[in-house]
Amino acid sequence: MSTAPPSRAAIQRLPDLLISQIAAGEVVERPASVLKELLENALDAGSTAIQIQLEEGGVKLIRVTDDGCGIARDELALALTRHATSKITSLADLEQVATLGFRGEALASVASVARLTLTSRLTGSTHAWRLSAEPDASPEPAALLAGTVVEMRDLYYNTPARRKFLKSEATEFAHCAEAVKRIALAHPAVAFTLSHNGRVTQHLVRNDSAGRAGAILGEDFLAESRSLDTASGPLRLSGHCATPAHSRPRSDAQYCYVNGRFVRDKLLTHALREAYQDMLHGSRYPAYCLFLEIDPALVDVNVHPAKTEVRFRDSRAVHQFVFHAVQKALSNPLTAAAQTMNRTLEEAPRQAPAIPTVSVPQTPAYAPNDWTPRHQTPLRVAEPATAAYYAFSQSAREAPLPTESSSLPASPPDSAPPLGYALAQLHGIYILAQNAVGMVLVDMHAAHERILYEKLKNALDQQKIATQALLIPAVFSAEALDVATTEEHAASLRDLGFDIAPMGPTQLAVRSVPALLQAADPAALARSLLAELREHGVSQLLTARRNELLATMACHGAVRARRQLSIPEMNALLRQMEATERADQCNHGRPTWTQLSMQELDSLFLRGR
Repeated sequence: MSTAPPSRAAIQRLPDLLISQIAAGEVVERPASVLKELLENALDAGSTAIQIQLEEGGVKLIRVTDDGCGIARDELALALTRHATSKITSLADLEQVATLGFRGEALASVASVARLTLTSRLTGSTHAWRLSAEPDASPEPAALLAGTVVEMRDLYYNTPARRKFLKSEATEFAHCAEAVKRIALAHPAVAFTLSHNGRVTQHLVRNDSAGRAGAILGEDFLAESRSLDTASGPLRLSGHCATPAHSRPRSDAQYCYVNGRFVRDKLLTHALREAYQDMLHGSRYPAYCLFLEIDPALVDVNVHPAKTEVRFRDSRAVHQFVFHAVQKALSNPLTAAAQTMNRTLEEAPRQAPAIPTVSVPQTPAYAPNDWTPRHQTPLRVAEPATAAYYAFSQSAREAPLPTESSSLPASPPDSAPPLGYALAQLHGIYILAQNAVGMVLVDMHAAHERILYEKLKNALDQQKIATQALLIPAVFSAEALDVATTEEHAASLRDLGFDIAPMGPTQLAVRSVPALLQAADPAALARSLLAELREHGVSQLLTARRNELLATMACHGAVRARRQLSIPEMNALLRQMEATERADQCNHGRPTWTQLSMQELDSLFLRGR
């Protein structure tokens, strides 16, 4: 059965209204898209206070009021036409855009799918003017103190098919609120007030960057984050990245900005994910609020109509800069601990009871190897548990322990290390320590696992993995395939610090292991290594899966639960944690230690009430 060829339609120019409605499909996805464009225009006008009023999730009404420079009467009509903007005039301006908006399509696109009214008063003018986006409309006088009011009503009133794709009122309002958050985080010096259906839902006063982040993301985000501000050439990265303990099951707390513009860029997302790679548990997502500043000529923001995507001229340099900056900020866990300690001591200094103290020689500031307790004594009800602190320095070691007639200080010296000094071991799992803030609890296996992992990585990078020969080789049963794998990859195993040799058709002997793992079970360690080798191959283990292999080895070599440690061993572990990068989390992303301040302990026991 033959079909007739399609009839040819004549080529014709599209009407301006249809052109604007097509453009609106790219710019106006939902009410939040309109709100974003209006807020960007308000910020480009130099506003210091912006009020947002929404009704029915922004579908019925979006009104944005600012105190910016305003628009002249003769330019109101021009502002509502397509491709009209005051922000660029040439290709050179386009190649180094420094404003949030520049395409000149937002107001025209919104006016094509909604009822739009523009009221503005130019700085220095006697009064304001109002113009509605209706055919043949002309400006008329209006009352407005300063700035501009953009009012959008009945979104998609003339395109009902598109209105059906909008979600519920609550969902659309949530998207609008998120749009306000994204913009407010990047402009802390601007006050924002958001109201919905006549009720104020958010009021953000002028603040600094940290204060604004705390107001929007929560004070717990600030408490569990590292601040960074680093620069290299034309690049500068600042803001806050939360510790892995503050990770989330979804990527809804990730705010990344390029020159003040919120973006969702795959390059930056990958760099940040890689920086958290060794510290995240399972499929958790990191939380951060970071601002990348770059020469506008080195980034193209004209990639997508919504301007949420960018393209860097030197993408590799940007990736490496962001990766190393965030990794460095996360690497030293005790910097944050010390900051928290100092902040706690400054904000809420505890008043020590007026009791006589033992005369202890003055000691210099803490040094990592400057404290070694002499012995551990049993605790008595009548005695504080702080006798060990009198061994703080070499001079203090020579001082006699206090007698029952003397009193001990209520807390260790303020110059004590961040993780303090060990007091005891709890159920053979946790180390209980005391620092200047209060009590520290350490998961000894998780902490030791991270320490061994970092040492193994450094040793392998430097190709200096020290080996420890076993006095008696550890012999274990193995499959024929494991024996063959051992013979085939003997050289690679030696590079990892292992000497494993066949002892028969189904037996292997471990003759030496990495010195860092000499306390581990050699047979279990070898079985785990061979299982990884059989599954992934030697090339993968030494490249892409290298860190996973080292993490497995560190887990086998870490001190096990229920093992009793002496006070010197516990303090040695604390000091190693303080010197180890990323010691906040074990290799699987679990926290290794936590802090309880004296204020928190007092509240548990209702002291001072």
